[in-house]
Amino acid sequence: MRVLAVFAVAMAMTMSFIPATVAAGEFTLESFFAGKTQAQGSFSAINGVRRSFAVDLVGRWDGKTLKLREDFVFDDGTRDRKTWRFVKTGPSSYRGTREDVIGETNVRLSGNVARFTYVVYLDPARKKNKVRFHDTMTLRPDGTVLNNALVTKFGLPVAITRVEFARR
Repeated sequence: MRVLAVFAVAMAMTMSFIPATVAAGEFTLESFFAGKTQAQGSFSAINGVRRSFAVDLVGRWDGKTLKLREDFVFDDGTRDRKTWRFVKTGPSSYRGTREDVIGETNVRLSGNVARFTYVVYLDPARKKNKVRFHDTMTLRPDGTVLNNALVTKFGLPVAITRVEFARR
């Protein structure tokens, strides 16, 4: 239990360093992710599991929906492909789906920050290990996007993920 408490405090401190606004301007999913993007990321769980990965993304915007294909390559050579579909529902909101997401997510934008949560099975083939991701994406002054996500199970923090996106 002490490990969980330390982890929760560390996550709270990490999330507090994310600026609410940056001079980089307004952030929209379609303005950043339409076209080609590359990312580097990591996943760290409280049970000691650590994975690094690279992602090549291709986004297509049709005026209402952003289709965002993500091709992952993990440090052990494993490959995966996921495709988000974000439908713009207002000037600062989207509804999103992905093949492994249970239900849908609602994305809310405020300035240079996008926030959303979604539920997935980490073992989708057997429908085991259901967790919730709490993503905070921040457009930074250098034009990159940083995504910090807290992963919870039964409301308790179990992992963090950090992904840095850059346009190509």
